[in-house]
Amino acid sequence: MKKLLYLLIPLVLASCEEVVEHEVIFRSNQLGEHWEFSESGKSNWLPAKVPGSVHMDLFKNQIIEDPFFENNEHKQRWIEDKNWTYKTEFIVDSLNLSAQRNSLKFNGLDTYAKVYLNDTLILTANNMFRTWEVPVHKLLQLGKNELRIDFESPILHNKKAVENYPHSLPSGNESEAIETKVSNFTRKAAFQFGWDFGPRFVTSGIWRPIELMDWNYARITNVYTYTKSIEDNVAYMETEVEIEAISEGKYELIIDGIRLEKELKAGMNVVKHTFQVRNPNLWTVKNEDPQYLYKQIIFLTKEGKKAFFSQTEFGIRTIELINEPDKKGTSFFFKLNGKRTFMMGANYIPQDIFLSRVSRSKYERLIQQAKTAGMNMIRVWGGGVYERDFFYDLCDKYGILVWQDFMFAGSLYPESDEFTANVTREVIDNIIRLRSHPCLALWCGNNEQEVAWKNWGWQKQYNYSPEDSTKIWNYQQYLFRDLIPKLVSEHSPSIDYTPTSPLSNWGTAENFKHGSMHYWGVWHGKEPFENFENNVGRFMVEYGFQSFPSIESFKKVMHDSSLYLNSVAMQNRQKSYIGNGLIQQHIEQYYDTPTSFEQFVQLSQETQAKGLKMAIDAHIRKQTHCMGTLFWQLNDCWPGPSWSIIDYYGNEKVAYDSVKVAFN
Repeated sequence: MKKLLYLLIPLVLASCEEVVEHEVIFRSNQLGEHWEFSESGKSNWLPAKVPGSVHMDLFKNQIIEDPFFENNEHKQRWIEDKNWTYKTEFIVDSLNLSAQRNSLKFNGLDTYAKVYLNDTLILTANNMFRTWEVPVHKLLQLGKNELRIDFESPILHNKKAVENYPHSLPSGNESEAIETKVSNFTRKAAFQFGWDFGPRFVTSGIWRPIELMDWNYARITNVYTYTKSIEDNVAYMETEVEIEAISEGKYELIIDGIRLEKELKAGMNVVKHTFQVRNPNLWTVKNEDPQYLYKQIIFLTKEGKKAFFSQTEFGIRTIELINEPDKKGTSFFFKLNGKRTFMMGANYIPQDIFLSRVSRSKYERLIQQAKTAGMNMIRVWGGGVYERDFFYDLCDKYGILVWQDFMFAGSLYPESDEFTANVTREVIDNIIRLRSHPCLALWCGNNEQEVAWKNWGWQKQYNYSPEDSTKIWNYQQYLFRDLIPKLVSEHSPSIDYTPTSPLSNWGTAENFKHGSMHYWGVWHGKEPFENFENNVGRFMVEYGFQSFPSIESFKKVMHDSSLYLNSVAMQNRQKSYIGNGLIQQHIEQYYDTPTSFEQFVQLSQETQAKGLKMAIDAHIRKQTHCMGTLFWQLNDCWPGPSWSIIDYYGNEKVAYDSVKVAFN
């Protein structure tokens, strides 16, 4: 959903004078100034930036060096084992206190946090991906108020839980060198615990804004407008408006000039409004111009008094996944506005290991680069985060569909009532936040969990008995084939769901006839590029080949003396277990043996470009057997060798142009 535009939105808490008729209607104020932080239990308070992270605050206060420089990743591991405290003071005036309701909204706490307002515990948080809102009307005091947040180390928090769990569970992203692997017990961005494309920095902090909200009468908490169908050049639409009313009574809802008299109960209400748009301008992915988005204005009043105002945007389109038996095996393709559409794009990972320092301009540049390259779909991969609203706004604008994973990847998850309840709320929060975006094409339960269970030997590696295997796997199936699809069906009925990616493994020829495919014969299977030609699935969700970023990018994070392949710092940059040797092998198949590091870097990019072009050309040639090609990966989260075609600094590698040629 587009971010609601409130009547009054002062930039900081101090600017509280703007009201209508001296009465608070609705105000949302970010608490972003005057923060301090310290290691918990100590009194050496230092200035902090919110939103942010403890690593960045330590860096800005010159307590640590640049985390990305040389081997600081290892030197700064101590940070993840510490607890940290953040605090701020803010001013509350008589207008705040005159409101019928005041609440604090925490849009992102990373991850285990206890929140105190004026020394009273108001929240215990345990999920980086959730939004938390707490009523605080009775706790606010005129003048200064103190907000304090104690963050517990995810490692310390989960150490006993991991040790006491009846089974060892694979946490697929964490290195064997890590003694206690807690990633799969922690509802936090998994890639921050390490992956084969990036470093391990287990962060803590306030990674999304905190808002103080004041309101009277009632407020709109969500607007969900979607296309039910398009027939005979008429779009049949529905808007669901979620309203929280302070007291029951008669309210008037005005949606684009249509007046609806409603009797609302105290608490949460859902008002549905159906309407038609004749000769609609359809949202699509084909043209180069920004996509057509309809504006929707909603007023909420009670007894003639304004209670709330909302302005959102929506696109008119239908999107459908066709995943069913056919003459070739099992199809997997999308119909956009009723037409079968070949999807071309890439897998997206977070643009920085330290999430809050990605600027709006960096988001805009990356999505523009994707569009210029001819992409019409991006997969938001399940080891990162549910992206901020602005990311989806840009995909709406530029006509790029989003395959949205839920944040589960390459691991098994612990069975408990607490974990299930936590995941349930996380899934609902993010479905409701994202569901109105016309770019949203698919919800996907997880990344590679089923293919891992069936093919990676976890049962043998972890000595599971048949009884253990049944119990462990039944819970995973409950999460991804029962719980989450039910939540999607309830809260986002217009978007299809697939339980995992891929649905079919690349190990046998038969599997290429069925469903979604991650083809890693080239790379993990050490096969030649020529094998891309004959290993084409029904929808290619992952495949790729590594390359190095430019020497100029490395120079920003390394001494000149480290700029050779076997330096300690350069070896630590390579997170793949077969990386440099496999790149060298493929370079020598097509080019002369490189005689310098600079030449190796350049030829790694040339080789990657050749491989991706061969793969994409094969996928496009084999329409309609294959109806989608999403390579791994679009971008980077730090400066290092990876499968990306755009490096951490936004520089396009050689493969960017070869992908652009293939897609266009």
